[in-house]
Amino acid sequence: MQSPSDGAIGSLSGPRHASAAAASHLPPAFPQRAPWGTAGKLRAWQAEALADYLRSTPRDYLAVATPGAGKTTFALRVATELLERGTVQRVTVVCPTEHLKKQWADAAHRVGIRLDPTFKNNQGSHGRSYDGVAVTYAQVATRPLLHRARTEAARTLVILDEIHHGGDALSWGDAVRDAFDPAARRLALTGTPFRSDTSPIPFVEYEEDEKGIRRSRADHTYGYGEALRDGVVRPVIFLSYSGQMRWRTKAGDEIAANLGEPLTKDVTAQAWRTALDPKGQWIPSVLHAADKRLTEVRRGVPDAGGLVIATDQTVARAYAKILHGITGEKPVVVLSDDPSASDAIESYAGGDQRWMVAVRMVSEGVDVPRLAVGVYATSTSTPLFFAQAVGRFVRARKRGETASVFLPSVPVLLSLAAELEVARDHALDRPAKADDDWSPEEDLLEKANREEKASDELNGAFEALEAQATFDRVLFDKQEFGTQAEVGSDEEQDFLGIPGLLEPEQVTTLLRQRQADQVAARSRKAKAGGGEGGRVVEVSMHRELTALRKELHSLVGAWARRTSQPHGTVHAALRSECGGPEVPKASADELRARIDTLRRWFVGKK
Repeated sequence: MQSPSDGAIGSLSGPRHASAAAASHLPPAFPQRAPWGTAGKLRAWQAEALADYLRSTPRDYLAVATPGAGKTTFALRVATELLERGTVQRVTVVCPTEHLKKQWADAAHRVGIRLDPTFKNNQGSHGRSYDGVAVTYAQVATRPLLHRARTEAARTLVILDEIHHGGDALSWGDAVRDAFDPAARRLALTGTPFRSDTSPIPFVEYEEDEKGIRRSRADHTYGYGEALRDGVVRPVIFLSYSGQMRWRTKAGDEIAANLGEPLTKDVTAQAWRTALDPKGQWIPSVLHAADKRLTEVRRGVPDAGGLVIATDQTVARAYAKILHGITGEKPVVVLSDDPSASDAIESYAGGDQRWMVAVRMVSEGVDVPRLAVGVYATSTSTPLFFAQAVGRFVRARKRGETASVFLPSVPVLLSLAAELEVARDHALDRPAKADDDWSPEEDLLEKANREEKASDELNGAFEALEAQATFDRVLFDKQEFGTQAEVGSDEEQDFLGIPGLLEPEQVTTLLRQRQADQVAARSRKAKAGGGEGGRVVEVSMHRELTALRKELHSLVGAWARRTSQPHGTVHAALRSECGGPEVPKASADELRARIDTLRRWFVGKK
């Protein structure tokens, strides 16, 4: 039998030759159809990057494009061009997971490139009816010299999908370099080039910035912000939930804390862990809210699906049981050690089941375009993992679609959500900490985190005792909406019931209006008096002050995020307008005056 370059097709059917013409008809985003207004042609970023690539003919090229933007289509267009021109004879795709190997093979088949996703290292070489193989980074790491020999045997294009995985371990990076150093061409792809560590990524060029920090340099970048403006990806609504947590330490001490309030890092971690415990009420409450949101989204997108990202397999199964009780339908559970996991993902992607629960397998690279609602129920908080997880929900299929992601009210997650549109590069050096925007309150909190760590007992085993959920806020387009409300309340439903098909500007307008209505309603209620029958219930002064400070801080936080101002600046503006001392020394009347002022700001009355 002849080699693929000689035109043999073996027992395979369909078009034999890789075809740039066929690639030009591949939807801009694979799989499923392209977003509204983009079908039938390359997107602007893809055409620009392709022209740049063919003009510069580089041996190494790094394309950074947000999840859902169409990296696969771009890479296959490059591959077909190089194969047709005779620049390369083979294609090797390296990706993070087994499931992604199948996705790449399916996409390549549509343009006449035959990739073997079942290739095993012990085979030595792929079948002669194939143009190449799809392998994982782990597979390369176990036999780098085998893959080097394959690369040397013919002029090879190596497509390194999610190239940042080349730095997952020193041995992986070395293996990738050893295996593919002889490649004729290397095309690196990633949606998130940054890593949480400083491990260098193979075949990526680093340049020093003005501060002397070595950062990765991409040849072409297409970020989430640009894709959002182009209508290529969905905007994301983040709904965060706080609540009262209580747990017992190994020493037998009981600790209670409110998730979302300023806490030391250790206590925040323990409160977060308690919230995610399936035996508490926080998870069932949030899953119930997320299912309500999914029902609303499915009014406009009937096949919309939801994904819960869990910390481990045990809790994933427990979450699935809770969802079954809520919906009456068994969710699809995807576990990495299940040999049928890839088939389960494919079945879910093509079906109409409501929910899927997974640990990490679906957090990166896997394309399930109908995913529209997510629950981030994991304690993993690196920028890389967060961006990849949220990336599962942003692939647009229809004009006006939005994605909704439910989060614990943990500062690091809220910060990552607010920075979703910020482009990042991978840094090999740690930058010195800046002192910009210093504020006394934030400095005190940082010192508490650094110097007043919870006791070592917190680091041992603990028992979650109670986890109650409270609706906290909505983050959208770098702004914050809503104030704390009870789960199941009308205030919560105002945000859960936002239509699933709206343009971003309409989402912002609706969120602002609903927040203004809620603030006005609370103001009317406060003026009417509290307690039953309008009777004002007296409380201790310290309890009243604590409640007023909490309400003020909540409103200041919401206003700070809406205006992109530091909290200290908002507090200073309130003191300037209302008078009085700092918050800890302010009287109840002074705190009420600042709260009323903030409420007027929210409804546009300065």
